[in-house]
Amino acid sequence: MSFRDFLERKNIVVSAKRYFIDALSAMAQGLFASLLIGTIISTVGQQFGIGILVQIGDFAKAMAGPAMAISIGYALQAPPLVLFSLAAVGAAANQLGGAGGPLAVLVVSLFAAEFGKAISKETKIDILITPLVTISIGVLLSIWWAPAIGKAAGSIGSVIMWATTRRPFIMGILVSVIVGMALTLPISSAAICAALGLTGLAGGAALAGCCAQMVGFAFMSFRENRWSGLISQGIGTSMLQMGNIVRNPKIWIAPTLVSAITGPIATCLFHLEMNGPAISSGMGTCGLVGQIGVYTGWISEIEAGTRTAITGMDWTGLLLISLVLPAILTPLFGMLFRQIGWIGPRDLKLDN
Repeated sequence: MSFRDFLERKNIVVSAKRYFIDALSAMAQGLFASLLIGTIISTVGQQFGIGILVQIGDFAKAMAGPAMAISIGYALQAPPLVLFSLAAVGAAANQLGGAGGPLAVLVVSLFAAEFGKAISKETKIDILITPLVTISIGVLLSIWWAPAIGKAAGSIGSVIMWATTRRPFIMGILVSVIVGMALTLPISSAAICAALGLTGLAGGAALAGCCAQMVGFAFMSFRENRWSGLISQGIGTSMLQMGNIVRNPKIWIAPTLVSAITGPIATCLFHLEMNGPAISSGMGTCGLVGQIGVYTGWISEIEAGTRTAITGMDWTGLLLISLVLPAILTPLFGMLFRQIGWIGPRDLKLDN
């Protein structure tokens, strides 16, 4: 049997799609089901004085590493013993990776899962060997690689955040446009923001770009998709338009232009910062997670004494950036592009 045949038999597919699209998207779901939902639950508990909710949220947040690793293994179609063994791998990589833990979990889990898949069911004592190999390789790689990966990811994120504070206009445009486009592409903007630890002013710009894409497409395509399209794109994902973008890339111009407008407005005018979980920076209006992230950041700042109160200007900025400006500007650009023939009658229609 050739090595290629062995890989095929083991369902080990070395491809950018599986490692960087499928795995990243799954990792974002793992983060959502642990760190993000835990933060929301604990924040509700803190605001209403419900101690049990704070406790539930804290337990959920503590499981971020295992949840990410298991979700990555799921994306790689790992067999059960490999999948369950990745919990220990994720915990080690996330802890040793520090601020850049999510990126460390991604890299280490990919290797651990594929090695685990390679050895799975190759011996008569599979129940011992498969977890042993998966966990040992994963934890050893975590000890060896995770600190450096985490430091590198944290450094890149720090540079982006530093540059945004120094050049808020230019960086507001760049971060907003790039992260917003990543949200619509079949990759995970949330996972990217989490991996880089993108918070602060840069996180606010990222949120602006994501909202411009989601809300923008939702309102621009309202005549084609009506209320179901408004909801599925506005609080779901603009990724639903990816097939239409492939057929006619010009439909992507309007929301991208709006992200280039709202990004610097967020950074320069409203000084909108995302000081909640970094993953929230890349969530846009999906389940209103981005807005909840901004709010939890405000609460944390008040508790830390760096903010005295949430002002009307804060709420106005969040509302304009998240909803009002994308909902108004994107359809206006869309009307122009329809008139000049760049957008056809059914170019924005979602498949039912």
